[in-house]
Amino acid sequence: MRIGVFLVAAGFPGRSAGEVLRDTVEAVVAAEEAGFDDAWIAEHHFMSYGVCPSAVTLAGVALGRTSRIGVGTAVSVLSTRHPVDLAEQAAVLDQLSGGRFTLGVGRGGPWVDLEVFGTGPARFERGFPESLDLLCAALAGDTVAADGEFFRFREVPMVPAVRLRPVVACTSPQTVALTAERGLPMLLGMHIGDEEKAAMLRDYRAAAVRRPPTAGRPGAQELPGRGEGTARPEGFSPGHLAAGEGVPGHVAAVVGHVADSTAQAVRELRETMPRWLEPGLAGYVPVDGRARPQRDISEYVNFLCDTHPVGSPGHCVERIRRTVEVTGLRHLILMVEGAGDQARTLGNIRRFGAEVLPRVRG
Repeated sequence: MRIGVFLVAAGFPGRSAGEVLRDTVEAVVAAEEAGFDDAWIAEHHFMSYGVCPSAVTLAGVALGRTSRIGVGTAVSVLSTRHPVDLAEQAAVLDQLSGGRFTLGVGRGGPWVDLEVFGTGPARFERGFPESLDLLCAALAGDTVAADGEFFRFREVPMVPAVRLRPVVACTSPQTVALTAERGLPMLLGMHIGDEEKAAMLRDYRAAAVRRPPTAGRPGAQELPGRGEGTARPEGFSPGHLAAGEGVPGHVAAVVGHVADSTAQAVRELRETMPRWLEPGLAGYVPVDGRARPQRDISEYVNFLCDTHPVGSPGHCVERIRRTVEVTGLRHLILMVEGAGDQARTLGNIRRFGAEVLPRVRG
């Protein structure tokens, strides 16, 4: 069982972006000290929901401040990035951290980011498969070339060359199938419950059975080291190649908030999270005038508290065990910033480390 922390770099009212970014790195350090396996950093642009616009950059800072814990991006938005540029940055962090970095990527949304960065709605609407294949090729070979709709260039060497596979955020059946066909691990969001996660995992397995031949598809070649008996390296993370039968190491995000009682933990999040979510979610501005999805914030917070490990230490242990039982997942990452106060976040991390993780792992 692997347990990590998920850091949104949440812009709660009254906190500057610089303070939040420094606090995020401090939280990764605290997570390492508390015994967590990894820490995952979110990326958002032009909004207070999350104030980190470059998860790779902040991950590099966190890796430099730590020595054991894995650090990943959850996620770097592929629709606004050049895949080879992102692969180069991942390679640098992999080399300098001794293999502690995991690259998580996602399709993103139809937001104004596409306009600002010049990639346009087409990269979001139909360009994700090509972008993902090119990223995988750049992370899996000594050279890379492209001859597609969105990317076309001569063969160039990858320097430094690495052997990594990305984790892919999945929120739709299309992305689940795409990820399964490429044999990549999924990252599932905290906005869905155990039953929905289990259904997505079933869909993934069904699509993986139908996986087409890899020949001729850029980045989809079978990666070395996934066969029977492959050794599990020190500091192993989902970004590296899995041991055993090559089953991807799926990751799921959940809210994690521990207090003396379940009533206290729920009360705290009901009081604090709407102050962050209300203005934060409003920051999603569509690029093309389409209607922005609306969510009842109070109802959403109630869902998070009812579904995820929010409560006393014993309740959190049981919630995590239920998620494992229902889904079969063996890697969860806990969103620990829900109280909106850095001292409370650090206390939350330390208390999970002392009172919850040993019982879950046991």
